[in-house]
Amino acid sequence: MTKVLTDARSIRIKGRSFLAVMLSPDLPFDDWLVRLDDLAARSAGFFLGRPVVLDVSDLEIDRAQLKGLVAELAQRNVSIMGIEGCRPSLLGPGMPPALKGGRPVSDFEVPQQEPIIDVRTKPAVVEARPALQSIVIREPIRSGQSLIFPEGDVTVIGSVASGSEIIAGGSVHVYGTLRGRAMAGSVGNTSARIFCRKLEAELVAIDGIYKMAEDIAPNLRGQAVQLWLEGDSIKAEKLT
Repeated sequence: MTKVLTDARSIRIKGRSFLAVMLSPDLPFDDWLVRLDDLAARSAGFFLGRPVVLDVSDLEIDRAQLKGLVAELAQRNVSIMGIEGCRPSLLGPGMPPALKGGRPVSDFEVPQQEPIIDVRTKPAVVEARPALQSIVIREPIRSGQSLIFPEGDVTVIGSVASGSEIIAGGSVHVYGTLRGRAMAGSVGNTSARIFCRKLEAELVAIDGIYKMAEDIAPNLRGQAVQLWLEGDSIKAEKLT
């Protein structure tokens, strides 16, 4: 019996890009997981609901080690959406898919006028679009809000509350008190910096290198500060 389809319906397929956190573990994994636990303990909710890609490029590991690492991350509520830099033979049933072709954002389109993003009535996550070199936020970033702008610099004319975060592909400028989390250079920009009028941050990060509140020198707390990256460490100094 031949079945004739008389109600053909199209399937809509769209392309869409998302900003994901890239985790690049080191060997031995046990030591690296201890450092990851330290970050998670001191910055509650850092990975909650955040897409994560696991980069295992240049690591000499077998399938059992990779599977064990993914399981350890799952126990920590870190959901891996894909794995980059691994041989196909390392993946199998129940493992995240292989990803390739990820790259930092490097091409910018400058619009005719600067956009103003109002965060007062936005939901918990605010994503800035389209691709620009910089954006200016004219309202404070309130607790629970995330401002994600991988295409360039973020300037906040106001304060960033505790429990909120800014993730920028370029530098972060806060003309107020920085109490939440500020992550600059999120797409591999090692020259990105963080500037704020008053430093009370829970966490600062540049190109994946982070510094927690208790790691910041006491004489910098409450001061106008700039932070930058030198090698694998974050440096800071007062602004005069």
